[in-house]
Amino acid sequence: MTGPLMITAGDMAGEERLLGVIDALADAFADLSAGRTASPSRTVVQHGLQRELLAGTAVWERRGVGSVKITTLTPDNPDRGLPLIHGVVVLTDLETGRVTALLEGAELTAVRTGAVAALATRLCAPKDAEDLALIGAGVQARALVRAVSAVRPVRSVRVFSRTRARTETFAQWVRDTSGPAVQVTVCDTARDAVLDAQIVCTATSTSDRTHLVAADWLFPGAHVNVIGGTHEDAVEVEPALLADAFVAVEKRSVAVEEAAEVRAALAAGLIGEHQLVELGELVDGSAAADGRTSVFRGVGMAIEDTAAATALYEASCG
Repeated sequence: MTGPLMITAGDMAGEERLLGVIDALADAFADLSAGRTASPSRTVVQHGLQRELLAGTAVWERRGVGSVKITTLTPDNPDRGLPLIHGVVVLTDLETGRVTALLEGAELTAVRTGAVAALATRLCAPKDAEDLALIGAGVQARALVRAVSAVRPVRSVRVFSRTRARTETFAQWVRDTSGPAVQVTVCDTARDAVLDAQIVCTATSTSDRTHLVAADWLFPGAHVNVIGGTHEDAVEVEPALLADAFVAVEKRSVAVEEAAEVRAALAAGLIGEHQLVELGELVDGSAAADGRTSVFRGVGMAIEDTAAATALYEASCG
């Protein structure tokens, strides 16, 4: 019997594989909302200064697979020239119990997080949205450019992050990978990046409770993906934005527990829990975005790793 397939970061590249991950996530979220599958809470062990060891596991019965992911989160690693996240994902066959694949965990996390945001964008953003604003210029920001560009005709990218040199490097990467058809601008402030953008993505490693994006900066009808922050109290966008927005989440109960903006908006009476719409409800058609400014607040769930790993494994097997 051969051993598990080793799937590296390079094996996860390409728009075709990315679209396969987005489609697999759509199926998984539909199953999650319908109660056909579950996503147990992650185990998080904090140590040192905001460093974390995380373990997450889930099974996806419809596809006969399960996965276990072990990752580390080290916020000061970028200053060392090291990735924020290290890890590995183990994919298993539910019928035989066999380990079928080992996947590079940091890249899988970036791919599936970008793909979840792309799914939310596909479900909520105007079909002709072409202006993308990014707050953050790290690994996840690159994954977001690839993913959002796979579902919308992006022609303009504006970016802001706190480290100018890193932002310039990111901007050049976008130019090199997207070609001359995409205009890329490095902005001096987050406000400059966000104003008039049709799609906004925040992907920072902030641990602060002070928002980075104000509610009144948003273009009416814009779509916002909020996926950053290093712990459950971190805030990237002003919670007041949720008051008048269409708010999408992975799972209501998880968002209420882990999404700081959602908890703050609920505590202030700006929204009710019933106003949170699950991605699975959008996928199966039981809910639909209504043209208002939309916000997707993601926190990351184990079932997402399972779905993404499954899609990448199947693509690697041909």
